[in-house]
Amino acid sequence: MGAGQPCFVIAEAGVNHNGDIALAHRLVEEAARAGANAVKFQTFKTERLVTRNAPTAAYQKRATAGVESQFELLKRLELTREMHRELIADCVSRDLIFLSSPFEEESADELIELEVKALKIPSGELTNWPFLHHVARKQIPVIFSTGMSSMEEVERAVEIFRSAGNEQLVLLHCVSNYPANPAECNLRAMQTLERRFNVPVGFSDHTEGIEIAAAAVALGACVIEKHFTLDCSLSGPDHQASLEPDELAAMIRRIRLVESALGNGEKIPAASERDTAEVARKSVVAALDIPSDTIIIAEMLTMKRPGTGLAAEMLPQLIGRRSLQPIAGGTLIAREMLS
Repeated sequence: MGAGQPCFVIAEAGVNHNGDIALAHRLVEEAARAGANAVKFQTFKTERLVTRNAPTAAYQKRATAGVESQFELLKRLELTREMHRELIADCVSRDLIFLSSPFEEESADELIELEVKALKIPSGELTNWPFLHHVARKQIPVIFSTGMSSMEEVERAVEIFRSAGNEQLVLLHCVSNYPANPAECNLRAMQTLERRFNVPVGFSDHTEGIEIAAAAVALGACVIEKHFTLDCSLSGPDHQASLEPDELAAMIRRIRLVESALGNGEKIPAASERDTAEVARKSVVAALDIPSDTIIIAEMLTMKRPGTGLAAEMLPQLIGRRSLQPIAGGTLIAREMLS
C-alpha cells in the first residue's frame, strides 16, 4: 500500500454474514470475483464488547426494527475461532487477503495467533488507549479508521504506535454514519492526514453508491474500504448501507479506470495525440505566389493546417530568407525552398 501502488480495495463483509458461515463463505467468493484485494470481517466476543443494556445506534434500530438490544444483536453475529480458520483458508485459496477488526484485546490476540497479515482498528476504538497500547506492542501492521475523530485524537493514537516502535500504519479517513452524507465526507482531510503523519492514507466509504470512492482515489486514496452484502434486503444492521456484488465489482472497475487516468504527473504529449496534432496544428504556408530569388517578408507567409510542414512557431526565423524556387500560394513551406 502507498505511493506508486494500485489502490488496495477492502471489501467490508463486516457482520453481513448474519452469523451464518455459509453466507460468510459466499461473501469471500463474491469479494474475490469482484476483484477486491482483501475481505474484512469483525472479531469480537459480545460479553467483552458491550454491556447487556447498551443501546443500539439509530442505523441499527432502522435496520432491525429496534426489537433487539445491542447485546442481543451482536451475540448472534459472532464468528467462532473455527469459523475464522475456515474463512482464512478460503481467502488463501482465492488469493484474497483476510482482514478483521478486533474490538478488544483478546480478539486482537486471537487474530494474531491466526497469523493474519494486519489488524484493522475500527473507528470506535481509536480513543481506547489501553487497547491501542496492547496492539501497538504486537508490532503488527495496522489499518486505522478515523471516523468520529478529531486531529488531536488521531495524533494521540498514532503516537501510541510510534512510541512502541510500530511505524506500520495506514490511516483511513471515515465518516461514521450509515449511510454517510457525501456533503460531510470532507475527502480533502485525507491529504491533511497524509501531510501530518507521512503514512499511506485511504478512505473507509459509508456513502451510498460508488462515486465517492472513485473521487477519493482521484484525490490520492491508497486504500478504499466499502461495505458489501449479497442482498441489501437481508435483515441485519449493515445490509442497507452496503453494495451488492455487481455494484462492488463496478466500483472496483471504476477505481481502476480512475487510477489509469491519473498518470505519472509529467506533462508530455500522449502517443495517441500524434495524428491529432498533424490535423489540428498549423504549418507555415505561402500566403501568395512567391517568385524565385525573392526576399521573404511577413506578408508572404501565413499559418494554416495541417501541421505536417514547418511549425508555425518557426515563422519569425523565415523572414529575411531568400526563395530558392517559385512557391505557389497555398504551398506548405519546406526548408529546402529557402536559403
